[in-house]
Amino acid sequence: MKVAVVMGSKSDYPKLEEGIKLLEKFGIEVLVRALSAHRTPTQLTEFITEVEDEVDVIIAAAGKAAHLPGVIAAQTLIPVIGLPIKSSTMDGLDSLLSIVQMPKGIPVATVTIDLGLNAALLAIQIMTLKYPKLKEDLKEYRNLMAQKVLEDDKSLRG
Repeated sequence: MKVAVVMGSKSDYPKLEEGIKLLEKFGIEVLVRALSAHRTPTQLTEFITEVEDEVDVIIAAAGKAAHLPGVIAAQTLIPVIGLPIKSSTMDGLDSLLSIVQMPKGIPVATVTIDLGLNAALLAIQIMTLKYPKLKEDLKEYRNLMAQKVLEDDKSLRG
């Protein structure tokens, strides 16, 4: 079980860190790289070729023009999850729109701006199709979330 996490810039890492930790908690190996669709296109293509038979899902985080997820998706059949990163302009809306507006035939799944945890959870959910143990672990994770909400509710009622 392996997920590749690719970011356009090392500065995106803090938005991915919580999700990376969750993937590791679930026993998933995580391969982390900083590669740019615009500044290192050759190295990005080489990376995609290298991991083609190794990884189950790719999480691609990018800000501004946010072409990274789409460029990756165009070169592989591995499911790609786009994580829009809030940049200095438009509060990440520019990144979100760039990722969700993929042309017909090259889909990229997209999660909430700056929420690497959701990208990790979606990757895990996709991987449950291949790894039944992950399905059980994800059910337990969701049960714990529900339990926490119910405990909080109970504490409010006294």
